[in-house]
Amino acid sequence: MNKYEYHDVNMRGTIQRVTYKTTNRDGEPRDKYANVYLPYGYNSADKEKKYNILYVMHGGGGNADAWLDCCKVKNMLDYSIDTGAILPLIVVFPSFYKEKISRIGAPNAEFERETVMLFQKELVDELLPAVETAFNTYAEDGSKEALKVSRKHRGFGGFSMGSCTTWFTLINHLDYFAEFVPLSGDCWAIEPMGGLRKPVETVKLLHDSVIQSGYGPNEYFIHVATGTKDSACEPLSLQVNEMKKYPEVFVYENDFSKGNFHYLLAEDEVHSYESVYQYLYNFLPYMFK
Repeated sequence: MNKYEYHDVNMRGTIQRVTYKTTNRDGEPRDKYANVYLPYGYNSADKEKKYNILYVMHGGGGNADAWLDCCKVKNMLDYSIDTGAILPLIVVFPSFYKEKISRIGAPNAEFERETVMLFQKELVDELLPAVETAFNTYAEDGSKEALKVSRKHRGFGGFSMGSCTTWFTLINHLDYFAEFVPLSGDCWAIEPMGGLRKPVETVKLLHDSVIQSGYGPNEYFIHVATGTKDSACEPLSLQVNEMKKYPEVFVYENDFSKGNFHYLLAEDEVHSYESVYQYLYNFLPYMFK
């Protein structure tokens, strides 16, 4: 793994905030926001210039500010774009929680799982239209038809429960996204810790969902990563090994420029934002190709 270190960059992107309306678990109206990274040189008036867009979700107990607060992800994006390692892109940092206070008390696995599941409807019905009508993406407008047509220019990733959100998004919304970056979190579609407790059933669900979508293996890409000292290492490794048994759907390659399924297992990295933004740094040059 290539390790990123802070670089002082003059060509810096900006952070803006998009607000949108949704409802909480009880159906009560709520205003929410997502932070949006815009690359240096972004000009809202230049409608001819279109940008790929990546949605990046926080972990359990976090919020839309978590990635920006907890690691050097913005500096990494600025540097990667400035050096030409990646093309300028838009990165969105939303939240899957319904209320301003993420949660009260100790984590509850089933509550977290249900919250991530509820976010799936909000994602395509409210968040995507709000963001992609505000910025110059490949979506012509905020309609579901336009969002689906532009799917190859859109990705979703996340850390921990954000990784869990990513697996749910792969299952439910392959028609809106082509790139998936689950970082340090297994799939909880069957039950919490499904990659550990029920890897066979979990991967069968992933496999069947992809088959039913009708997309071929050159139309979606899954970039998975965790660290050897991360609590997610065992469940993710079990899940990844099971996914390798379906090479017609998950075309595994160690070379990130080949296949559609990659697994970065980083030596000594732990369960933290400081670790997972490094994984993103390694994957970004191979995304949206």
